[in-house]
Amino acid sequence: MSKQSLSTQPYKGTRDFFPEQMQVRDAIFSQLRASVESYGYQAYDGPMLEPFELYAAKSGDEIVSEQLYSFEDRGKRKVAMRPEMTPTLARMVASRSNQLARPIRWYSIPNLWRYERPQRGRLREHWQLNVDLLGLASVEAEVEIVQVAIDLLRGFGAGISDFEVQINHRQLMDAVFEQKLALSSEQVPLVARAIDKRAKIEPAAFEKLLVEAGCKAQQIEDLNAFLVSPLMELEADFGDNPGFKDLCRFFDHVNAIGLGPVCRFNSSILRGLDYYTGIVFEIYDKHPDNRRALFGGGRYDNLVGMFGGEQIPGVGFGMGDVTLADFLDTHGILPQVSPSIDVMVGLFDASLFDLSQQIARQLRQAGLRVSSVLVPMKLGKQFQNADKQGIPIMVMLGPDEAQQGQVTVKHLKSGEQETLAQTSLVPYLQNLLA
Repeated sequence: MSKQSLSTQPYKGTRDFFPEQMQVRDAIFSQLRASVESYGYQAYDGPMLEPFELYAAKSGDEIVSEQLYSFEDRGKRKVAMRPEMTPTLARMVASRSNQLARPIRWYSIPNLWRYERPQRGRLREHWQLNVDLLGLASVEAEVEIVQVAIDLLRGFGAGISDFEVQINHRQLMDAVFEQKLALSSEQVPLVARAIDKRAKIEPAAFEKLLVEAGCKAQQIEDLNAFLVSPLMELEADFGDNPGFKDLCRFFDHVNAIGLGPVCRFNSSILRGLDYYTGIVFEIYDKHPDNRRALFGGGRYDNLVGMFGGEQIPGVGFGMGDVTLADFLDTHGILPQVSPSIDVMVGLFDASLFDLSQQIARQLRQAGLRVSSVLVPMKLGKQFQNADKQGIPIMVMLGPDEAQQGQVTVKHLKSGEQETLAQTSLVPYLQNLLA
């Protein structure tokens, strides 16, 4: 019986991060943290596994029925791997609602899982920046959250014309569905799903979906007219609607602080998750090679209260690392990373091992990142290994240098080398690498 070899490929829809890719990922995460923390947000995290009921209650049918990784543990409890972070956030806030200063500004970069068809910008496993502001019911919270989202991209070097924030309001859409179109409760999710697909399909296909949802010709005409109307043209029909008023206040604020050009009303933005209650938004890449939604979020005022305590309003967004990396790559602004190792200390022969280790320790104590050769090999092989790792400098010493208290420093890129006293090595390298 032949032994079958194991595949070297990762599970479908996941990624291996080799050291060079980890450097880029760490640089991206570092920039995200810096941008969010500049607004006063604090990091948090939660468990990878949660009770299945947590997502069944608030994550939407598509996630629960089609995308959730769930199983029964050894204690016969049904659990799920987190597909999103907001339910965990709500649970954690509810557990300490009386102890937390308001407003609550939290962020996290969790590892998330959804069973999806892998494609550009969408995998089964990804990391997602979550930014949430809880404890404020007014539209000023949305103004801050949208600013954070904009500055995240600008922090990487994106221009104000590279992307756009498209904004809508769930209460305005509820009024359209219930009052203007007089849809039944069964029709609303079908029409909402059709609107969500509208930008990706032909007008005839969109109308077909509306007909399949049971819409009459007049309803279709009224909906199409609404979807192309600027916000201020809706005042006659929806001037008293709370959602319309919120949108007007929101745009007044963003215009006043200079962000009006990057924000626009788009009545096709709905967001699929059931827990959104107010303003919803999505950030779109405007580059012709990557014209798509990058990430989004919105207001959720009923989520924390489902744990039986105080109802705490919230607004936030989630940004996936896959779509973010695609955006940065498309615009040529992926972080440029420097070598992760500053110096390699070579080894001429085994008799010099202890001395080479002493030198490596001195360099590390001085704050340098140092790799050392542990087993003697030909110098050419040592240079080759250092070059493969992107290490710019090699420190070497043979018996003669050891006896005279010297070392040789080789610049691997230029091939130049210099011999100096061991006592001068630390300041020499610090100055060189600065």
